[in-house]
Amino acid sequence: MRNNKGFTMIELLVVLVILGLLAGLVGPQFFGKVDSSKVRTAETQVKMLKMALQTYRLDIGQYPSKLEDLMAAPNNVKQYWDGPYLQEDVPLDPWNTAYVYRRDSNAQQGFYLYSLGADGQEGGSDLNADVGYAPTQG
Repeated sequence: MRNNKGFTMIELLVVLVILGLLAGLVGPQFFGKVDSSKVRTAETQVKMLKMALQTYRLDIGQYPSKLEDLMAAPNNVKQYWDGPYLQEDVPLDPWNTAYVYRRDSNAQQGFYLYSLGADGQEGGSDLNADVGYAPTQG
């Protein structure tokens, strides 16, 4: 009488097929959540930057010409500057791209501040949509 220990090749193949099916069902749903969480992170960062920009405007009387002015005083406003207005450097968006920022008196906020989204291009929809205070397309 032989005492076999271990699994047969068929048993191993069945387990691998089951694991493959589970990964195929669960994997896409999991990675979809990662993408949507990046959008929420970008929305939160834009709100944080907006608050810093508004505080800068209260102190200086105008919005900065670039986001880096939130961290170091430009020469022409040093006497009014009461920063830094961010605790850390200006963040990149969740897709490792710099936020688009520009002053514009025609903008509802007085500036445009947005991430280009997952595709890194203006416009788009769903995960590729711009996130923040972007100029309207049209």
